[in-house]
Amino acid sequence: MSVRRRWASAAVGAAGVIALGALTAPAATAATALPSARAVPAATTASGWAPAASAAIHPGVVTETAGGGSCTANFVFTSGDRTFIGQAGHCGGTGAETETNGCTSASVPLGTAVTIKGSDGRARKGTLVYSSWLTMQQLRETDPDTCAFNDFGLVEIDRADVADVNPSLPFFGGPQGIDTDGMQPGETVFSYGNSPLRAGISTLGPKVGISAGDIGHGHGHVVYTLTPGIPGDSGSAYLDGSGDAVGLLSTLNLAPLPVSNGVADLAKALVYANANGGLGDIELALGTEPFTATPVGVPLIALATPAGPPLPPVS
Repeated sequence: MSVRRRWASAAVGAAGVIALGALTAPAATAATALPSARAVPAATTASGWAPAASAAIHPGVVTETAGGGSCTANFVFTSGDRTFIGQAGHCGGTGAETETNGCTSASVPLGTAVTIKGSDGRARKGTLVYSSWLTMQQLRETDPDTCAFNDFGLVEIDRADVADVNPSLPFFGGPQGIDTDGMQPGETVFSYGNSPLRAGISTLGPKVGISAGDIGHGHGHVVYTLTPGIPGDSGSAYLDGSGDAVGLLSTLNLAPLPVSNGVADLAKALVYANANGGLGDIELALGTEPFTATPVGVPLIALATPAGPPLPPVS
């Protein structure tokens, strides 16, 4: 059983609604390389980026989808002169709490307003322009792995606000590129969540974890961190030990590995979006700040991987 991690404040006021539903985890297999999932260095983008230290829009800001919920943004993307920030597809979910299959779950439509809550305290207007859930339903997708694990959305940033954007992940820096070969058990992962439940205390957001392997034939990964993702962390970015973008937070798994997180594979999600999203050639924007596994200002306890031997792949 898995739990979606969006914070549905718009639906229930002060209470968080988390969607419960069964997910069958197919046998793990090695992920294949996906050359069409590309990254573009920040220096080559048409718009340029704000300095990382002062940028108001960056990976880890909160997005609030009208009719959906609050989530944590993952990475910055570009297509031509358009700029996007990523979130989980289920951040726009509107259906019952048990709906977790993207091929059948209800969602707000494209064009829905998304509030991007800048780290400077000012909200910007964004627009939902891609949802893996809506795209799979339009295409009548039938592959069970794709339906279960493709959980990706893109919010277009208004051109007037692009000058406030930097693509670097808080604390850890990066991304340096895109991981395309999956996650082996025991690999280290790095993430940053910004749930409203953290009350704006940014030092609670960064965390380090350990991979338990791939699921869904590489469409997803299972990871453990000292503290799992909480409601509102949905969509948050995951990097591997080289600083490459692995994926985004999708679920809290209650079984078969209790209190682990399910991470949607970014490379596969991006290939699907490029093939079917109608947004042109979507590319991951690389961070302007170098990746570091030991960022200044983060307590050592937050950088410790969970105790115990590497976990076996989910089967």
